Amino acid sequence: MNPISYDTNDPVVALASPWGESAVAVLRASGKGSLSLLAGCFSRPEALASAASHTLVHGILRNPQTGEAVDEIVCAVYRDGRGYTGEEAVEIFAHGSMPGIQLILETLRSRGFRDARPGEFTLRAFLNGRMDLTRAEAVREIISSRSRAAHGMALHRLEGSIFRRIDTFKSDIRKLLAAVEIQLDYPEDEVPSAELIRKDDIIRVKKELETLASTFSIGRLYQEGARVALSGRTNAGKSSLFNLFVKEDRSIVSDLHGTTRDFVHEQLSIRGIPVTLYDTAGLREAETGDAVEREGIRRSGLVTREADLILYLVDGSIGLQSGEIEGIDPQESILLWNKADIAGQKAPEGFLPISAVTGEGFTPLEEEICRRLSGTEPAADEAVIDSVRQRDLLLQGSAALTQVLAGVEEGMPLDAVAVDLRDALDALGEITGEVTSADVLEDMFSRFCVGK
Repeated sequence: MNPISYDTNDPVVALASPWGESAVAVLRASGKGSLSLLAGCFSRPEALASAASHTLVHGILRNPQTGEAVDEIVCAVYRDGRGYTGEEAVEIFAHGSMPGIQLILETLRSRGFRDARPGEFTLRAFLNGRMDLTRAEAVREIISSRSRAAHGMALHRLEGSIFRRIDTFKSDIRKLLAAVEIQLDYPEDEVPSAELIRKDDIIRVKKELETLASTFSIGRLYQEGARVALSGRTNAGKSSLFNLFVKEDRSIVSDLHGTTRDFVHEQLSIRGIPVTLYDTAGLREAETGDAVEREGIRRSGLVTREADLILYLVDGSIGLQSGEIEGIDPQESILLWNKADIAGQKAPEGFLPISAVTGEGFTPLEEEICRRLSGTEPAADEAVIDSVRQRDLLLQGSAALTQVLAGVEEGMPLDAVAVDLRDALDALGEITGEVTSADVLEDMFSRFCVGK
């Protein structure tokens, strides 16, 4: 099977650790004959060629033409079917100098290895049956995760949480299809589709598909993150709250109005959600004469318009000014009554009392941010998808089951109902990779990093 534009039978090599100076660099080589090719430039060729799977062999990599030492290395040996790719493979641990890594790659190319393409090792693992497509996508999601929660969800998918759910759905649909196909094989015992297929079974599977598809918004949020902007009048305490979030003095705090001239941003994690937090220039009732401050306010307006959530701060020691929160959408904002430790009045209804100086009310604020962005924190064992492809195919399967329901209700011929059941089964098969096209594989694995 050769579904993409390069030969997956070639022995390939790539740097698996990041390019850059490091104590140890890891290079991955895979493909038929990898051990014998590498043994031809290794100081202990027989020891490497005869090494058992999952063992380490120490030696010197040498230039095969001159015999000159290239680097001192340790080789982790994986015999055919035992490694990550499901084929003969070697992982090479070398010194992490850039000139040394380049020399190693040049040496291995001279022995017949070619450079691996992005995602080629994981593609080979898929083609060799080591993982399905949901696990393959999880590999990339683990690497790109921006928070512990996102990493945990991706690892859960790598362990097969999505595959098991999809497999259960397919099993349920296959049972229905088998009953229909048996009836089609024996038409003399004609049974109406409504008696052969229980609508409750179709409705249950359809609902489960849609429920899993609906987790996409949560999965994407935890993987890609959200933009949260601090907004409010000058001296409302935005910079102090920003510093409280990032746990360092990133924004200048001053009693002078207009200290923040442009927005400042920082990436952080709030209850496992990756967040880019923006501290914006304070708003003034009267337009300032400072051109720089005016430009900062204009840029801050652009940030708040594009934010997923706005934290609007009111100075509780002064109170709410006339018309201050007019035009603020409560669905897109959290209203904060700041300086609650010195405020002369209680927070009005709809406001969260906080103190950016003492930290009072900070935990409830984090909880509210999480609730607003995701609705709820997913359970540790909950299957959550983070793939547009998977979401679309789940909805495609649901649509096919909708057609099955319509066919049963309308008394459609069983062969027509069978077509819709097969369409649902094919959509789920595409999710796991049982049914897939070369274009899908090309697009998916080309987005992986080289070496994975």
